[in-house]
Amino acid sequence: MADIEELVVSRRHIKEFSARPVAEEDVVAWLDAATHAPNHRMTQPWEVIFIGPETRAKLNHPADFGHAPLVMAILSKAPENAIERDENLISTACLMQNFSLIAWSHGVGVRWTSIGWRQDIREILGVPEGYDVLVVGVGYPETVPAAKPRTPIAEKLRRLP
Repeated sequence: MADIEELVVSRRHIKEFSARPVAEEDVVAWLDAATHAPNHRMTQPWEVIFIGPETRAKLNHPADFGHAPLVMAILSKAPENAIERDENLISTACLMQNFSLIAWSHGVGVRWTSIGWRQDIREILGVPEGYDVLVVGVGYPETVPAAKPRTPIAEKLRRLP
């Protein structure tokens, strides 16, 4: 297994995937491990929907999720208030980061998309009112993009007396 720092630094947002399938049982195992993400009061506010070919066609994503062999929606539970929404989204993002790193350690990449905010997409997926949703493609990369430059953290660091 790769060193965690190496995984974090080498992980990329994948734009195009090869046709090589990803075993669903592997994805489920990686998701299960990813649930060890930090989450407030152990609420585990996430749900996962595997999206089949018929539903995927209805989503009509402009880039077809980079031709990923597997597409899934990650739902963040509906909150009772604004603070809980932030907590749920942060926890769900931690789950997704864990999943992305675990998948990357097996040579599998992820493509995050923001189409889940659209009402038509939410209806196709049967997303309950108030839930937030992220739709991702998962697969073996066709190509791995080069790293984009990052601002050194020293330029974003402050110290208080």
